[in-house]
Amino acid sequence: MEGAGGDGAERRSYWRWSRKDFYPEESFQSWPNYKSAVSQTVYRFKDRLLDRSEEFVELDVLRKESENDMKRCLTWWDLIWLGFGAVVGTGIFVLTGQEARNDAGPAIVLSYAASGLSALLSVFCYTEFAVEIPVAGGSFSYLRVELGDFIAFIAAGNILLESLVGAAGLGRSWTSYFATLINRDPDSLRIHVSQLAEGYNLLDPIAVVVLFSCSTVAILGTRLTSVTNWFASLFSAVLILFILVAGFVKGDTANLTPFLPYGAKGMFQAAAVVYWAYTGFDMVATLAEETKNPSRDIPIGLVGSMSAITVVYCLMALALSMMQKYTEMDVNAAYSVAFVSIGMKWAKYLVAIGALKGMTTGLLVGALGQGRYTTQIARSHMIPPLFALVHPKTGTPVNATLLVTTCSCCVAFFTGLDVLSSVSAISTLFIFMLMSIALLVRRYYVRDVTPKSAVIKFLFFLTVIMASSIAIMVYWSSSSGGWIGYSIATPLWFLGTLGIAVFVPQQRTPKVWGVPLVPWLPSLSIAINLFLMGSLGYQAFIRFGICTLIMLMYYVFFGLHATFDMAHQQVVSETLKR
Repeated sequence: MEGAGGDGAERRSYWRWSRKDFYPEESFQSWPNYKSAVSQTVYRFKDRLLDRSEEFVELDVLRKESENDMKRCLTWWDLIWLGFGAVVGTGIFVLTGQEARNDAGPAIVLSYAASGLSALLSVFCYTEFAVEIPVAGGSFSYLRVELGDFIAFIAAGNILLESLVGAAGLGRSWTSYFATLINRDPDSLRIHVSQLAEGYNLLDPIAVVVLFSCSTVAILGTRLTSVTNWFASLFSAVLILFILVAGFVKGDTANLTPFLPYGAKGMFQAAAVVYWAYTGFDMVATLAEETKNPSRDIPIGLVGSMSAITVVYCLMALALSMMQKYTEMDVNAAYSVAFVSIGMKWAKYLVAIGALKGMTTGLLVGALGQGRYTTQIARSHMIPPLFALVHPKTGTPVNATLLVTTCSCCVAFFTGLDVLSSVSAISTLFIFMLMSIALLVRRYYVRDVTPKSAVIKFLFFLTVIMASSIAIMVYWSSSSGGWIGYSIATPLWFLGTLGIAVFVPQQRTPKVWGVPLVPWLPSLSIAINLFLMGSLGYQAFIRFGICTLIMLMYYVFFGLHATFDMAHQQVVSETLKR
C-alpha cells in the first residue's frame, strides 16, 4: 500500500533518527551551506514575510510530507463530544475557584460570559476556515494562507506554547484533585524543593505519569480516543447536572454579595485567565482532516458544543458562588471543598472523580490536537519534518505527539498553575485575535483579483480597528478611571468597522458555511481579544515577550532557512510537473 507521499518509492521505516531526517534542507547539509544561508537572512526574511501559502498546498502538497494519511473516522457526533471533553474540566474545575477568590468574586459568572462571547466569535472564524480548508494544521494553516509565512510562524510558536502550557496545567491540576480525593492537601503529593524559585519549587511526578498515559491512548488511534472520550463525557454530563441542582438548592444567595468586590477590572482580569477554559475547541478544529464530512460535521460540532458549554460554565460558576463565599474558596479544588462547606462531605469525592475525568478527557483530546498542530507545522519544515510523519498502522502522528508530551511533562514537573494559566491565556488570545484578522483578509482580499484601491481602503480601515482596539486595551490596563479615552477610541473602532462594511466590497463568499455579520463580528472579536489581553498583569506580557524572543531567535537561525528551501523546492517541483 502506498501512503500519501509514496509515489512508488520504497517505503522507509517510521522509526528513523538520522540528521537528514531532522534537517534535510540544502541550507543544513554543510557548514558552508549554512553560512551562505545565514548571509542571505535579510533577503530570505523578506521572501518569507511576503509569501502566502495556497489552499491546495496546505490540503495536498504538504500532506505528502507525512508519507501516510490520517484516517477519516469522525462525524459531527464525535466532534461535539470531543469538544465537550476537551473544554469541560479545563477551566471550571481548575480556574474558577482561583479567579473567584483572587480577582472576580461572585462576578466570575460574568467573567465566563465575557470569555464565552469572545470564544464563540473565534469559533465562528475557526469554523469557516475549517470547512473550506479541512487540514490538520488548524489556525496555523489558515494564517499561512491569509497572513503569510512569518505571521504563521509567530502563531505556530504560540500554538506550541499554548499546547505545552495547557497540557502541563491540566496535569498539575489532576494531581491536586487526586490529593483531595484521598483526603490530602492539594500540594501534599508534590515534592517541595526550597532551593528553587517560588512557583517552580513544587515538583509533580504524578502529572508526568498522567500526561504520558493520555498521550499513549491518543497515539493508538483517533477513533479509540473518540469512543473513550464519549463514554467518559456521559459521566461529566450527569455530574454537571448534580452540581447545578445541589448548588441552587443548597446554596445561599447571600454569598453573592458583594457581587463585584474587585470591581469591573478584576472581573475582566479573571475573564482573560478563564479564557483558557474555552481553548479546547481549537484542538477540535485540527481534526478536520480526519472528519468524514467537514462541510456538515464541523459547523455542528464546533458551534453546537461551544454554545452549550458557555451556558454550562456560567451556571456552574453561579452554583459555586452560591455554595461558598468567594473569600473561603479553595484555589486548587474549589468544588470539592465547597460541597464540604454545605454539609455534603460525601459529594466532594464525586466531584473530585468528575474533575479528574474532565481533566483526563481534556488531556486526551488535547493530545490529539497538539499532535496534529505539530504535524502540520513540521510539514512546512518550520520544525524538523521528522515530526510530520504519520504512522502507517495507527494513522496517527506518533512523533509529533511524543514531542509535545515530553516537553509538557518537563514543564508540568516544575511549574505552578498560576504561572501556567497566565502564559497560556495571553498566547491563546493572541492567536484568536490573528484568526479574526485572517477572516477579514479572507473575505475582503483575493490576490490578483482585488483592485488596488479596495486594498488601500481595507488596510486603512483595518488599521483604524487595530489602533482603536489597542488604545482601549492600553487605556483599560493603565488608567485609574475616566471616560475620555473610551469616548475617543470606541467611536473610532465603530467607524473603522463601518468603513469596511460600506466602502470595501467583499471579494469572497463562503461556499458552505460563513461567519454572520461580517465585518462586525470579526472586528468585535479583535477588540475583545485585545481587551482581555490588556486585563492580564504585566508579568504575563513579560513572559510572553521572552517566549516570543526565543521563537524569533529560532526562526532567524533555523526556521527561516528551512521554510525558504522547502517553499522554493515546491516551486521547482510544480514547474517541472507542468
